[in-house]
Amino acid sequence: MNNNTIQYLQSDAAERGIEIGVLVNSLILDAINAKASDIHIEPWENTLVVRIRLNGVLTELVHLPLDLMEKISGRFKVMASLISYQTGLPQEGHAAAGPELGGVELRISVFPTTRGEKIVVRLFDPSNRSFELSSLGFDDDTLQTFIKMLAKPNGLMLLTGPTGSGKTTAIYAALYHIVQRSGPSMSISTVEDPVEFNLPMISQAMINPAQDFTYPKALRSLMRQDPQVIMVGEIRDPETAAIAVQAGLTGHLVISTIHTGISAGVYARMINMQIEPFLLASSIIAVLSIRLVRKTCTFCAQPYRPEPAMLRLMPEDLVATTEFRKGTGCAECLHTGYSGRTALTELLVADEVFRDAVMQKLPTKALQEVAIRQGMQTMFQNGLKRVVSGQSTIDEILRVVAVDQ
Repeated sequence: MNNNTIQYLQSDAAERGIEIGVLVNSLILDAINAKASDIHIEPWENTLVVRIRLNGVLTELVHLPLDLMEKISGRFKVMASLISYQTGLPQEGHAAAGPELGGVELRISVFPTTRGEKIVVRLFDPSNRSFELSSLGFDDDTLQTFIKMLAKPNGLMLLTGPTGSGKTTAIYAALYHIVQRSGPSMSISTVEDPVEFNLPMISQAMINPAQDFTYPKALRSLMRQDPQVIMVGEIRDPETAAIAVQAGLTGHLVISTIHTGISAGVYARMINMQIEPFLLASSIIAVLSIRLVRKTCTFCAQPYRPEPAMLRLMPEDLVATTEFRKGTGCAECLHTGYSGRTALTELLVADEVFRDAVMQKLPTKALQEVAIRQGMQTMFQNGLKRVVSGQSTIDEILRVVAVDQ
């Protein structure tokens, strides 16, 4: 990596007195050049550490003197139009970087700690973001089934996974696919928190709780806007869940996200939100659980043998026939052994047999077993395919996916 920050710190200009604007720009440029998703600037005991998130994993970029903390924090606050003199409360804001930083949008969060303020900057690079379904890394079976679900005239489709697992990108790609397929004949509306990218031919709204513009209020109003497709950023409370289910039952295709561990766990989560099982069985057409795993660097990949404990988790026939490969680390992958990420998926399609199981109020584990019997490929099985093909390592799959899957 061409480290602009270190080059600047070693330059004559830095010796004459550090220009904070130049230093902050150098940090941002380093993160952009490394294709990082986030920058973490945090005061430790004796140093101000700057880390960047590469392919989902934090990596140290540089250590700076602690006395630069207030200046760097102040610079980011100015960029995001925050209150520069306020240090005891969290603040959040946006900043659109200029052409010198490639037009990348910054989402800036400042949080007070006992050692000073921690700054986290999320980077959004419009030029480096593709919303083509084919670019998500789904295996062929999942992709084709997902496309079929998007052709349904009504129903509720839910995506689940932790923060940063690719849910928003997958939803945007789904909406983009519908626009490409149907053009101006389709009315599509979204309610988000926040709107991360502006999509063509789609009405996007951002909730504002401070003005009582909440998910439930936005959804109730949207129902009078004659939409055919509705995207809800997240189902996080019983009222939003009830309206989303009702919309899916009354002729709308609703796409949303919800936080659960596995696909079948969505039903227990929704029941805890006071949604009756018969309504879930009638409205939910599919649940897509998604995670992102790092891909093995093709420049430095070498054969290796995983630990015996990991091999025991794989079927014996796969262990016998797989040539395991792992990146040893090189300049191309910043010595991580991995380059880029791809999606692991678990797509649960609610067929008649599965809907009957939901109506019987079966527990999550039993629902998962019914889905598997009906042909669902678990996320761990999907991950093993990536190991067999050499795309990733068993170590990486187990880092992201629970073993019992």
